[in-house]
Amino acid sequence: MDATSLTRTMTPTPEQMAQAVDDAVTVVESATTTTPLARNDRLSNLTGAEVWLKREDAQPVRSYKLRGAYTLMSQLDEEQGRRGVVCASAGNHAQGVAWSCARLGVTGQIFVPTTTPRQKKDRIREIGRDQVELIVTGETYDAASDAAKAEAARSGRVLVPAFDDPRTIAGQGTVAAEIVAQLGHAPDTMILPVGGGGLLSGCAAWLSVHAPGCRVIGVEPTGAACVIAGLKASRPVSLPEVDTFVDGTAVRRAGDVTLGLIERLGFQVADQAAGGASRVVMTIPEGQVCTEMLAMYQTDGIIAEPAGALASAALRRGPHDSIISIVPGETVVAVVSGGNNDISRYNEVLERSLIHEGRKHYFMVSFPQEPGQLRRFLDRILGPNDDIVLFEYVKKSNREAGPALVGIELGDPNDIGALMSRAAASPIRVEPIPADSTFFRYLV
Repeated sequence: MDATSLTRTMTPTPEQMAQAVDDAVTVVESATTTTPLARNDRLSNLTGAEVWLKREDAQPVRSYKLRGAYTLMSQLDEEQGRRGVVCASAGNHAQGVAWSCARLGVTGQIFVPTTTPRQKKDRIREIGRDQVELIVTGETYDAASDAAKAEAARSGRVLVPAFDDPRTIAGQGTVAAEIVAQLGHAPDTMILPVGGGGLLSGCAAWLSVHAPGCRVIGVEPTGAACVIAGLKASRPVSLPEVDTFVDGTAVRRAGDVTLGLIERLGFQVADQAAGGASRVVMTIPEGQVCTEMLAMYQTDGIIAEPAGALASAALRRGPHDSIISIVPGETVVAVVSGGNNDISRYNEVLERSLIHEGRKHYFMVSFPQEPGQLRRFLDRILGPNDDIVLFEYVKKSNREAGPALVGIELGDPNDIGALMSRAAASPIRVEPIPADSTFFRYLV
């Protein structure tokens, strides 16, 4: 079954999808860039493996999403092209659709949530030129998706799903085919970021036929693990809450087609899988993604968005990191899925990274209303290599103690125990603000 035979409503077998990916390769090659596959010294030295990064951030729209959008839209007939298209996206799929609209001469309406970074919204308008209308609505991708579906039903425009369509999936799966062609063989392990499951299902289906020995690892952010929720429930389920920081994968509900393929391919949840499982989906904390984003920027010279750093972040080796088990000497490919990052977000990236690594902590400190208490705090509680990075003090004259919000950056994250011991021995009351508290959300 070729890509043009697939319809939006059908769920293909892995074999049918692999064939559709093969057919989509020619379509994709005619319109997109063959992106670099580069060995990464930092991650190779860290893991002892041969780690390669597939640089999908080097696409014309700085994301692999162009592959799926163009594969689907290239199949529109004359009447469908006249009616135009509509889509919903967190930003990257929208750019793929906008680029395809400009190239194919098709008009499009693009719905994005309010959480979409300004950089992505500006790029959508720039890439689509006068062919697209950008509509910002809803707080999540799923809200924008509902609006796009309603518009498609009202106007007759063709809906171009971001992931839950076999034609889109076929286009995304060409990433795996291109990696194998560039390497000259299949890697031992391929690591893929996961949002709605299009990239994972397309690549894994193609590999199941052409390189069944390749281990495939899907990585979701902890705050938006919709595929894992679907695997546990054996059906797509809607997450009650979604952390939208990794905006490219902030999906509340996995697709029906994508999850069906992922289940057929035998994927397991990492905490339920037996050792050595070859098809696994795992989660990593958003802070771990931030630490990897900074390493990619500072060491590798790569400007990755959060979703773009999601796959390689699973190779980190910090004390608070969730990691993939890697055999020294094996060949590993991690996909850098996108590079559409707003530079203004780096302050938050740094903050989340420091908290994840245990270097930054927030406290409510109650100072006795006596002279010299701040000096006592500095001399007897704070370590010699620690810094106060936030201090908001409110003196209450009618109370015996005055509270202060204090942020401390430790010179060594292992020093937190000693700091708390010194605080316990002091008349100054120091209360950590837990990361899961409502108040903490106002700080980060």
